[in-house]
Amino acid sequence: MLVDNASESLTVYQGQDVVERYSPVSVGRGGVKRLRREGDRSTPTGTFHINRVKLDSDFHIFLGLDFPTAAHAREAWDAGMMTAREYGDFMSDLRRTGQPPQDTVLGGYIGIHGLGEADPDIHRRFNWTQGCVAVTNSQIDRLADMVAIGTPVVIR
Repeated sequence: MLVDNASESLTVYQGQDVVERYSPVSVGRGGVKRLRREGDRSTPTGTFHINRVKLDSDFHIFLGLDFPTAAHAREAWDAGMMTAREYGDFMSDLRRTGQPPQDTVLGGYIGIHGLGEADPDIHRRFNWTQGCVAVTNSQIDRLADMVAIGTPVVIR
């Protein structure tokens, strides 16, 4: 799956073949960037994997991503955004549980979700999320049927 900010689209691939393409998608109010800070409302770029599915989300369905990745944490530590202790705790939690902690200086709880009760007109016109990728409710229904835990997601 590819989320492309430049074209405001989400494309699902089966190998090299396009299976579905949704546009427009909404990203965070703070735009898209490699390293985000908790609360800055930006959507992180990189390669992620779907690691959880919540079918009763406030936003209809939530497909959680394994953000922050170890690479994001290392970059944040190198950039001075994360202390050595925070980085060590992050890596320890990641090794112990196999999942990234969600309460980091980089934030967490990033995923792809529907609109829930949000205004479809706002969705078509603005980036409105807190850092996630949003599609319509019918689109997230379709995505949830096509993906599985471990499905790769590239956000650029």
